[in-house]
Amino acid sequence: MKDNVTKDEVTTEGANAAVLGKQEKERLARAALARLMEPQDSVGLALVHAVGAIDALGIATGELAAGPRLEQEISTLLSESGGQASWPGLTASKRRWAPRVPDLAPDRDLETMKRLGGRLIVPGDELWPEQLSDLGLQEPLCLWWRGHEQPLPSMRQTIALVGSRDSTSYGASVTGDLAYGLAQRGYCVVSGGAYGIDAHAHRGALRGGVANLPTIAVMAGGVDRFYPSGNDDLLRAVANQGAVISEVPPGSAPTRYRFLQRNRLIAALAAVTVVVEARWRSGALNTAHHAESIGRVVATVPGSIHSANSAGCHRLLRDGGAICVTDVGEIAELAGRNGEVTVSYKDSPAAPHDGLSLEDLILLDALPLRSASSVEKLTVVAGLSPDSVRAGLGRLGLLGLASSERGAWKRTKNA
Repeated sequence: MKDNVTKDEVTTEGANAAVLGKQEKERLARAALARLMEPQDSVGLALVHAVGAIDALGIATGELAAGPRLEQEISTLLSESGGQASWPGLTASKRRWAPRVPDLAPDRDLETMKRLGGRLIVPGDELWPEQLSDLGLQEPLCLWWRGHEQPLPSMRQTIALVGSRDSTSYGASVTGDLAYGLAQRGYCVVSGGAYGIDAHAHRGALRGGVANLPTIAVMAGGVDRFYPSGNDDLLRAVANQGAVISEVPPGSAPTRYRFLQRNRLIAALAAVTVVVEARWRSGALNTAHHAESIGRVVATVPGSIHSANSAGCHRLLRDGGAICVTDVGEIAELAGRNGEVTVSYKDSPAAPHDGLSLEDLILLDALPLRSASSVEKLTVVAGLSPDSVRAGLGRLGLLGLASSERGAWKRTKNA
């Protein structure tokens, strides 16, 4: 030991190294869990809440044994969060996760992000959006971040603009004007990076942005591959001037179920969710529902009564939960309000996949539409046990959503 270094200083350095080592293990564990589990996997998230990410990974992969009280603790967490009242237990969940265990390589995923100029952020990091804690048990494990390393604006300085992919010229014009005006006032505009309203929201915010993060795109797939490909240039501009984020790791496909999952993140990031154009069964209404469920303000822009693209907006207004907005000032006023806005949803025409369980929805997304896939391959893609896949394929087959060809399966056009 050098004469000018005290014992206390050495002890402090050792403690700091231990803390940094634990933080790195925590980051690696959350990166691995993000690949092992689907977003909104309630059992997996409850496991992390109960024992922490490091031990949760060990239990999920079979490297650690679960204590006798753990299942009861998970059941309590699920019940308190309004989730499933009963569940088959950790053994069943571990079988569901098992097909993905061989593919876990968090170091590789982190290296991919480093190569892209991005990073992984976890709760407790400076960049972590604190407003995501309002999701409770459904707060994401981590976020894969590609863009400026600037902390997100506060919730009240963040506005979500969402709507139809097949937007009209009216919707495009309104969205562009609103996004530009909000960005000029220093608001961050968050949307989903899709065609239509999402794209116009990002473009408008990029034109008018004066803040460090004028816009954020929340992806349904990995941030290593921009989707849709037609928005590649736009999303690169968003990453250069703002941020592109996702809760699923690099290489993950943007499935239909993951689009619905990411909508809760868009809603939770913003003080106000504005639906500009939405059809009667639009995914934008799903975002509005998430916003309402966590006490955020929902607003909508009125359109022509003859336009199918505004039917969903008018539905929100008629049901009494959304507030009509027509300019930037009205949205800014709503962002400063406190209190909850309630949105109620009436029954609408059923879609073929309505009523499917979480596992069946994931399996349906994993099924190819053209070439058939084997049960073994589907267990890896869907992250389900072979027994769950076989049972799910049987149910989807009876519903006419899946068909079998020589022992392999594919999705039907009806799905």
